[in-house]
Amino acid sequence: MTEAVHKETHGFQTEVKQLLNLMAHSLYSHKEVFLRELISNASDAADKLRFKALSDASLFEDDGQLRVRLHIDKDKRTLTISDNGIGMSRDEAIEHLGTIAQSGTRQFFSHLSGDQAKDSQLIGQFGVGFYSAFIVADKVTVVSRAAGQSADRGVCWESDGTGSFTVEDVHKAGRGTDVILHLKEGEDEYLDDWQLRSVIGKYSDHISVPVELWKEGEPAQGEGENAIPATEGHWEQVNRATALWTRSPKEITDEEYQEFYKHLSHDFENPVAWSHNRVEGTQEYTSLLYVPTKAPWDMWNREQKHGLKLYVQRVFIMDDAEQFMPTYLRFVKGVLDSNDLPLNVSREILQDNKVTAQLRKACTKRVLGMLAKLAKDDADKYQLFWNEFGNVLKEGPAEDYGHKEEIAKLLRFASTHNDSDVQNVSLEQYVSRMKEKQEKIYYIVADSYAAAKNSPHLELLRKKGVEVLLMWDRVDEWLLSHLSDFDGKQLISVTRGDLALGELEDEESRKQHEEAQKEFASLVERLQSALGDKVKKVTISHRLTETPSCVVTDAYGMSTQMMKLMQAAGQPVPAQKFILEVNPQHALVQRMAAVQDEQTFAQWAELLLEQAQLTEQGGLNDPASFVARLNRLLLTPI
Repeated sequence: MTEAVHKETHGFQTEVKQLLNLMAHSLYSHKEVFLRELISNASDAADKLRFKALSDASLFEDDGQLRVRLHIDKDKRTLTISDNGIGMSRDEAIEHLGTIAQSGTRQFFSHLSGDQAKDSQLIGQFGVGFYSAFIVADKVTVVSRAAGQSADRGVCWESDGTGSFTVEDVHKAGRGTDVILHLKEGEDEYLDDWQLRSVIGKYSDHISVPVELWKEGEPAQGEGENAIPATEGHWEQVNRATALWTRSPKEITDEEYQEFYKHLSHDFENPVAWSHNRVEGTQEYTSLLYVPTKAPWDMWNREQKHGLKLYVQRVFIMDDAEQFMPTYLRFVKGVLDSNDLPLNVSREILQDNKVTAQLRKACTKRVLGMLAKLAKDDADKYQLFWNEFGNVLKEGPAEDYGHKEEIAKLLRFASTHNDSDVQNVSLEQYVSRMKEKQEKIYYIVADSYAAAKNSPHLELLRKKGVEVLLMWDRVDEWLLSHLSDFDGKQLISVTRGDLALGELEDEESRKQHEEAQKEFASLVERLQSALGDKVKKVTISHRLTETPSCVVTDAYGMSTQMMKLMQAAGQPVPAQKFILEVNPQHALVQRMAAVQDEQTFAQWAELLLEQAQLTEQGGLNDPASFVARLNRLLLTPI
């Protein structure tokens, strides 16, 4: 390295300063995670070079043996991690090492728990892995040159992890990056050859490029004919350097699968399940798919990149190949290695490729099968999965009609069968508990668990002992608009005006309802006249037993929850009128019916409607008028 020129000092982005302070002073558990992150970064740099060299072999610069090397200098107290991968230009060093995505940093800090062991494992998950170097180093020097650039276009980035960093032009003969850690006092274990071997074996055995350690030569020993000559120092490979997915599943331990997942995803917890599969024949590919235990912080950002790490004939092609996994399975991590795609494949080519569609279908089926097996073999573990990813899976029936039945079997809901808001009832369980003459699956979608559980729409079904599925997640109404039946049984909302109980409704109940309609026909007429076009119609309810009134939609009307969903999405919502159902047996309705003054009766009619709307919708357009009307009626003598 020759004398540096064009040296500049830059201030760190505010978020980086916070992060560096945390690295230097707080994250003291599991310190060795820094080595995992730096070796992983070096491996990624090698993968990127291999991919770019497909179209420009000159980038290899007559050095096609990609590798990661670690070198210890005990006198200088430095540990150097080097790679001969893609390298960085001066601008890239400033961009990649001086700033990080603000949203990712904010999320990183929000996920800190105060548990040092857990917090240290979060580092890589949020794209801040490089800065873990400052856990053990009080100064970090990065010397890099981008592949294809001349030797005098190298860059040296350096910082002590406080407020700023320097960047200067240097001469660097070979492409790639050297990360030089100037170790803090007390971090001598990372100057120990055997300690490094142990950490590499634990975290990086599966890295597909060789990870090498410099082994010092031995001095000559003895004299004369029994003398042992001196040996030269050499690089010694420490890891297996065989892509894990290319090995036979029979020879891979659970621990190896788990460590590979952590390398792949930068997650700090073990996956909840995985599936390793090799297919030969008309199509040849290998897939290794993982289901995480915890949801990633950006799962609800549908624009965020997701997908599998794609290899073609063991050559890395791209991260986040979303074409092989539907959006409702965007939480799945893994590797897909295909022999049937061209090495120069791009995202655009993948989009319209017939092989892509076949691989996507196969990977989707594999994940759904993995989840079905988990649900069958370990209900408690599946419940943990559902609590994290259930709402994403609910997007499935709308997105993937071909797998609708398999997805439906994986869904879980709360129900009136249980006394808690835990979503642990499957549609299969519901069907197995249906009443003898029950023909339909009943459900309700509300704003909250409490609103669903206490809805007046459930009164008749509760009286008859009919189970109702309770839903309150925003996605539920969207789900039910695409999941109309299961196992040959129609799913019916209990908020529909045409609630049909079929054989569950005995002849006596049917007769009583018909008689009530005749007996209170005049009341219905008065209410209809008083409310006018504020309602679609008024009818005598057969579903209410304890509540004076409720509003329902007809068979083709838009439900309250669908209206709210459209409003939240900024979509225009068509004007809608509800059907008002009244319970003539309720004391409040009977008192109202006895009112002779039509003006006062109209006030009661509006109050009855607004009460029902408040229960169904969770709010009113004009709450002040409702309160004023209620107060007037409370003060009106009976």
